[in-house]
Amino acid sequence: MARRERVMRMSVELPLWRALTGYRVLTMLYAVGLFATQYDDYDRPGIAIGYFVVLCGWTLATLPRVQNEAACTKRFLAADLTVALTGIVLTPLVVNDAHIDSGGSTLPSIWTAGSVLAFAIKGGWRWAAFASTPVAVANLIERGAPARDTIHNVILVWVASIAIGYVVEVARASERTLARALEIEAATRERERLARDIHDSVLQVLAMVQRRGAVLGGEAAELGRMAGEQEVALRTLVSGGLTRVSWASEDVSQGAVVRAVDEPDAEGPVDLRALLAPFAAAKVSFAEPGAPVELPPAAARELAAAVGATLDNVRKHAGEHACAWILVEDEPDEVIVTVRDDGPGIPEGRLAQAEGEGRMGVAQSIRGRLRDLGGSAELISVPGQGTEVELKIPKASRGKAGQR
Repeated sequence: MARRERVMRMSVELPLWRALTGYRVLTMLYAVGLFATQYDDYDRPGIAIGYFVVLCGWTLATLPRVQNEAACTKRFLAADLTVALTGIVLTPLVVNDAHIDSGGSTLPSIWTAGSVLAFAIKGGWRWAAFASTPVAVANLIERGAPARDTIHNVILVWVASIAIGYVVEVARASERTLARALEIEAATRERERLARDIHDSVLQVLAMVQRRGAVLGGEAAELGRMAGEQEVALRTLVSGGLTRVSWASEDVSQGAVVRAVDEPDAEGPVDLRALLAPFAAAKVSFAEPGAPVELPPAAARELAAAVGATLDNVRKHAGEHACAWILVEDEPDEVIVTVRDDGPGIPEGRLAQAEGEGRMGVAQSIRGRLRDLGGSAELISVPGQGTEVELKIPKASRGKAGQR
């Protein structure tokens, strides 16, 4: 059985969450040890002990909450920050003035930074800045007045948390880019495999039916003609891949998961080749440049519609057995699309007569579209030698079509 490649779920954030888990446990133990060594500075040690019981219980009970982004909810973050702020505000009530004047640590000490870092990893630098602000205010309230060491610690937490939040955002963007690249590579390999399988089976069968039908004649010839049209359409499908798709990453908490979605109304330039390729058939040859032919979306659609109207005229007036050729030329300042057929041609004066009778196919469907785009349509026809329609459009096309 053929194997199909797909992008596996991955996450560059997982090491950050693991580091945060370890940081919270270690800083909890550090805060308790600091309290034990500075016990004499506490006027109300009972309150401090009660707070540390809550702090230890909260830290250990919420370890699963800091395992990944999905588990770390906004409600948890708010409660976690509240525990840190409560410890800071309680500090002046349980320690003596000498402890505060000497710049002694607050009850939660550096455990508070873990709460701010959780915000940074969860939501990026903006969330980190938001969480750092109440921590800064609480520290200033605890000291009673701005002090150099307090301001230094506040700025340090602020800058560090914002920097880590920014790094997380960059890591997520890199993760999505890598996932898109891997998915595109896997899709390309899968398409090449399918193209080989189809070429070795379906396309060869259709080509054989077309050849045998032409030899046998009669109803078999009609069947061969239909098989030839399907062969061209299928060959265009498997070898094309010109239609753009957008790649969106979902479920970032579990890593980058890429999904392809249709993009019918692209905001940027559109490759004209993708719009003209479906016109190719058994009796319609399509010649294109090797590089994309980019035009504004509205202009590309109008030019493709003009080509379609030209081919409709070929089928209507040149007969079922007439062949047509589409040639796309990408010039520096303009795009030229030439549609030529081997039909009987148009008698002199016939277009003016048709326009006078109210049949506006060439005047409106072809020349009118190009005129609205700032382009032109030239028709050259010699009786008995076919017809050639040259459609020109400037690359910086404007006008009514571009405003639709």
